[in-house]
Amino acid sequence: MNILLTLAIPFVGTAIGAATVLLARRSVSARIHNALLGFAAGVMVAASVWSLIIPSIELSEALGRMSWMPAAVGIILGMLFLLALDSLVPHMHPGTDTREGLSSSLGKRQMLLLAVTLHNIPEGMAVGAVVAGAMAGDAGITMAAAMALALGMAIQNIPEGAIISLPLRADGISRSKAFGYGTLSGIVEPISALIMVLLYEHIAPMLPYLLSFSAGAMLYVVVEELIPETQQGKHSDIGTIAFAIGFVIMMILDVALG
Repeated sequence: MNILLTLAIPFVGTAIGAATVLLARRSVSARIHNALLGFAAGVMVAASVWSLIIPSIELSEALGRMSWMPAAVGIILGMLFLLALDSLVPHMHPGTDTREGLSSSLGKRQMLLLAVTLHNIPEGMAVGAVVAGAMAGDAGITMAAAMALALGMAIQNIPEGAIISLPLRADGISRSKAFGYGTLSGIVEPISALIMVLLYEHIAPMLPYLLSFSAGAMLYVVVEELIPETQQGKHSDIGTIAFAIGFVIMMILDVALG
């Protein structure tokens, strides 16, 4: 039960964020938008370092001076994986009418949903990999550490849920449908996390690579999408400050609970 709860927590964060559309009268301002994105980016970077990359290196101590290799390989592969998805899957980011990926007849709503779904895949994999490490028993990873990561992902999913649902409401669709789309964007997280957990007996030897793979995928999202968006317009400093706040909060969660 604790494992299923841990896997579900990030999805709950997305649903909470999407629920803001049920109360808000209009879309968020550019200042709040940058703050939400900056905060999410800070949480993801801190989670990548403390929850994924450092444990990956620690699990590879038997390699001696080459203990960095699984982390380095995983990070690169994770970034290439997201690059491939970003290039192939049709999607559109909030605040723009530019279509990315392969050409498709999908509507704007579906394209926005796919954009956020792409971001959520590595987050779900990260939580699943850490839970799998805790289940393996001999990896030096605790369920407390997995819970800390899940809470961090849930916190940063709150602004992500709002960022997908509020623009849809501004485009004229009903509050209930906007909430549904925003919530649905996070469903891939528990699914991808559950897949990792179900395969934990088989992936245990590859855990250092899987942890850093998830980190690389999340770092791709941060560098490619989140940070550039926070630096647009007049309120880039808001995004930078929010990044620092998100980073510190996630760092505290991991150190205090992990």
